[in-house]
Amino acid sequence: MANTDKEQEVVETAENTAEETADAAESKTAELEKELAASKEAHIRTLAEYDNYRKRTAKEKENTWVDAKAVCITELLPMLDNFDRALGVTDSDFESYKKGVEMIYQGFCETLKKLGVEAFGEEGDEFDPNFHSAVMHVDDESLGENVLAQVFSKGYKLGEKVLRPAMVKVAN
Repeated sequence: MANTDKEQEVVETAENTAEETADAAESKTAELEKELAASKEAHIRTLAEYDNYRKRTAKEKENTWVDAKAVCITELLPMLDNFDRALGVTDSDFESYKKGVEMIYQGFCETLKKLGVEAFGEEGDEFDPNFHSAVMHVDDESLGENVLAQVFSKGYKLGEKVLRPAMVKVAN
């Protein structure tokens, strides 16, 4: 009977150990499931935050574009007012009218300069295909090689960005 008690004891110990192992496994599984749920929730939250960020930056970019156009147009409106005034004058002589148009032109140039726009392309400058568009060529011994002989329309740039190349006639 001693063997039976001992066998019984071994069986009970094995059962207890199995139960403890099963309980530990269940506990570990529950803990891992909680961690997984927390990770999923954090991932979903991060995705939502990124989506909101993307939408917000797209809206800010659009608003920046609209604001920039509004600033430029606001700067140009005084010239439009001056043109309206000039067109409304009926009893002015040619010299007064010409002087008024010249003043509007100067105001327009000042506004472009204020906005950071710079004109380029003067007769005698060296031809640069990055800034000039050669529409004609002339052989002229009085001018050097690759020199602007005539400027049909000035070029304009904003910082380093060429807005419009100068249309020119190039010598030699």
